[in-house]
Amino acid sequence: MDACSGHVRCHFAADHPAFAGHFPGRPIVPGVVLLDAAVHAIATATGHRGGWQLGAAKFIRALGPDSTVDIHWQAAATAGTLNFTIRCGEDAVASGSLSARPQA
Repeated sequence: MDACSGHVRCHFAADHPAFAGHFPGRPIVPGVVLLDAAVHAIATATGHRGGWQLGAAKFIRALGPDSTVDIHWQAAATAGTLNFTIRCGEDAVASGSLSARPQA
């Protein structure tokens, strides 16, 4: 697995389809959308297409429409595992760990 650390910026536009039903009147980016953005960024950067297994996830604060986040990741002590953090400016939004599944 290459690129054992990295960073990518991601924007969630106000017209993102997830905002339509999550939650009316006070839309937020669903946790699964945040995780999907992190997995996609890490898979693209590392070239690992075998899939990822979520080891842990912690959601720290809600994220609204038109938000830009920075997704950072780095190798963990366990081989094949990465820790990630999602930040909006100085504020932590979510964090967790991913383990690489073997490529077929």
